[in-house]
Amino acid sequence: MRHKVGFKRLDVKESHRKALKRSLVTALFKYERIETTLVKAKAVQGMAEKMITRAKTDSVHNRRMIARDINDKAVLAKLFTDIAVRSAERAGGYTRVLKLGYRVNDAAPMAILELVDQKSEEEKKAEKENRKKAKTKKTAAAAKPEAKKEKPAADAPAETAAE
Repeated sequence: MRHKVGFKRLDVKESHRKALKRSLVTALFKYERIETTLVKAKAVQGMAEKMITRAKTDSVHNRRMIARDINDKAVLAKLFTDIAVRSAERAGGYTRVLKLGYRVNDAAPMAILELVDQKSEEEKKAEKENRKKAKTKKTAAAAKPEAKKEKPAADAPAETAAE
């Protein structure tokens, strides 16, 4: 019996369970949607909710407390600058678990764990296009100074010929 036990053991040792939950919560913040078993999704959901609540107030202490579990600096920055900002008005319930059915291999119940305030597909496409435009502007800007350097060199012989 599991009376007064506050977490799911997931039938693994403590170190494995911690590593599993850390990797799942990092993947959740990175991709904003992950597919896993129902029990793992429910185990990770509470951890993710607490991290988002803590990330709402951006301080050195909160960053260090969350950085204990999230080792990827880009994901940590995304959590504080993007995900927490989108969830600022919410009082809780930042994630949802959607049941998918059963896995073919071992009949384990599968689920999708996702953030509630996800960017829509249109916003994602617009963001991709903006990144592409920024890259083309950078390459164009890098090519222009070279062209400017060549023009004065081409003008100099013309001036000497005119004298």
